[in-house]
Amino acid sequence: MELFIIATFILGYTAITLEHSIKIDKLVPALLMMVICWTTIALNIDGIQNWIDPHSGTLVSIGTANHEIKSELLETTLLHHFGKTAEILIFLMGAMAIVEMIDHFEGFASIKNIIKTKKKINILWIVAILGFLLSAIIDNLTATIVLITILRKIIKDTETRMWYAGFIIIAANAGGAWTPIGDVTTTMLWMANKITTGEVMKLLVLPSLVCTVLPLIIASFMPVFKGEIDPEEAEEQKSGHGSFMLIFGLFMIIMVPVFKTITHLPPYIGMMLSLSIIAITAEILSNRKINISHNDRENLEGETHHGPTLKALGKIEMPSILFFLGILMTVASMESLGMILNFGQTVSAKIDESVFITMLGLASAIIDNVPLVAASIGMFTQEQDANIWHFIAYAAGTGGSILIIGSAAGVVAMGMEKISFFWYLTRISGLAAIGYFAGIGVFLLLS
Repeated sequence: MELFIIATFILGYTAITLEHSIKIDKLVPALLMMVICWTTIALNIDGIQNWIDPHSGTLVSIGTANHEIKSELLETTLLHHFGKTAEILIFLMGAMAIVEMIDHFEGFASIKNIIKTKKKINILWIVAILGFLLSAIIDNLTATIVLITILRKIIKDTETRMWYAGFIIIAANAGGAWTPIGDVTTTMLWMANKITTGEVMKLLVLPSLVCTVLPLIIASFMPVFKGEIDPEEAEEQKSGHGSFMLIFGLFMIIMVPVFKTITHLPPYIGMMLSLSIIAITAEILSNRKINISHNDRENLEGETHHGPTLKALGKIEMPSILFFLGILMTVASMESLGMILNFGQTVSAKIDESVFITMLGLASAIIDNVPLVAASIGMFTQEQDANIWHFIAYAAGTGGSILIIGSAAGVVAMGMEKISFFWYLTRISGLAAIGYFAGIGVFLLLS
């Protein structure tokens, strides 16, 4: 049974990796392998000897238990993992909705006003620092989309813009690694109570900054960033509330970890509070009736009511949400059987943990970092805020920059600017690798 589940995961993940070649969205194999894995366990429940208790996280023997007890344990475990996964998904959906409402008021367009210089190298440093800071608050995927959109209004030449996009990927991935709300993998570790907000920011901000700055220093001497650009004509901002919504929206996202620290409630509760406040503000600024349901969409004149909240909720990336559901629940099935814990113990006995996590970060350049981090959560048993959890957050978050297919930021930049795999490999990957290993060196020195 275990071999069949492993084979299912490998085949499913191969299909995810070859998404663009086989023309099947990655959420399809993710959901399919989730169903196959849990169905296999359910059909073979009587033959299972060991099981990870979902509450204590310890391996227990259930070989002598009868069918009813095992079935009840399976149902309890499935509900437990689905609840934990749902917490992450609701959190992400709330963050996505807030970002979409900021964009509805053209809040991100106001960032363009920060870039006044015409010097190429100055623009590079500005957009990279913005990428680093923005992705620490919103996710690295959204930060990349925002900054490349802004670059299109500043830089005409496609080849030059591709260079800038490469450094935005590095900065966005590094920026997302050092806060619990900046990258989905760091969020997963935070919501699993493996890291705390203060510790992860304190220990990872400097390594992440080095990971970003060192490639920028090298780029300062590269010919492609010499000289000046011919800026596009300035465009007027249609919305008068853009700057306010940008600042207010980012502030409310930042308040989510603060809310968790004060109340000790799960992070998704704080995110829903922030979303509610942003939604009320957005509806008032739009001079519309506060209503986020599908009822009463018609006003007195019979026109359809589509406020900013409804529009934001309609733009949420549901394929990404379902992909995360499939991946996390598939990994949970292997974790429940004790497969991941046993693998982790075997690896720890033969390979130094630092070397293993460094390799995990390099693997995230090829394999999606979500299942890697999900597996590592069930692989190690160290206490909260142990160095290993912060190391995993850094490695998984920044290692994906080494290849353009290794992160969501890289994939979206690849699509927006038509960057080829080999163009990125020959021009950006080496710089990303230098930053990655330099950040690891700083982290190991600090810890």
